[in-house]
Parts: sequence; C-alpha cells; structure tokens
Amino acid sequence: MYLIRKILLWTIGLTITGIVLFILFIFYGNFSGGERVGKIIKISNKGYIFKTWEGQLNTGEIQHGIWEFSVKPSDKEIVENLSAAMKSGYRVSLHYNEKYVSVPFLGDTKNFITEVEVLED
Repeated sequence: MYLIRKILLWTIGLTITGIVLFILFIFYGNFSGGERVGKIIKISNKGYIFKTWEGQLNTGEIQHGIWEFSVKPSDKEIVENLSAAMKSGYRVSLHYNEKYVSVPFLGDTKNFITEVEVLED
C-alpha cells in the first residue's frame, strides 16, 4: 500500500512538473527571430474576450508580400510606434520573435514584435 501511494505521488508530481515546463516553454520559447522591412498597412485591436493587437506589413514582394504579426497586449509603446509609422507612411524594420505555437490570448499569429525601427527615407 505504501509503495502504491509513493508511485502515485511521484507520478502526479512529475505530471504537474511536466505541464508547468510545457506552459513555460510555450510562453517563453522562441522558434526563430529576425526582422522584416516594409510599410505598415494595418494595426487593429481585436477579439471578443481577449483583445489582441494584430497587424500587417507590406514587404513589397509580389507573392507573400503581406506579413501578419501580433503585438503582446502589454507592449503599448510598440503599438504607438506602429500606429505613428503607419500614419506617416514611413518604412519600418520590425524585429520579431516567432513562437512555436500560437497562443490565442496573446495574439493570432506566432510572430510577436519586440522592437520597431522607423526608417526615414
């Protein structure tokens, strides 16, 4: 009886630890990172329950020229910079991290903007 209880507790403990590590990996693990250059053509705050910031960047390519991205709800300064660049028509360089999976309450895409650099031509 004691052995069964010990095995059960270890199994529960390892399962909980695995779930916590998996959740941390989803939130903080990055598949890749980089930057894209183009003009912002859309930035919107959307969602029924979880309001997320979503945007589109026109990279100027003939095929696949529209690149979609998300901004974490806590990054208000990035949203302001994107909005200002869109209104002024300036090209921007968007630094981003690509997550392994899309998390619905953070954004619709796997690409999250970390920095906005305005390129004044």
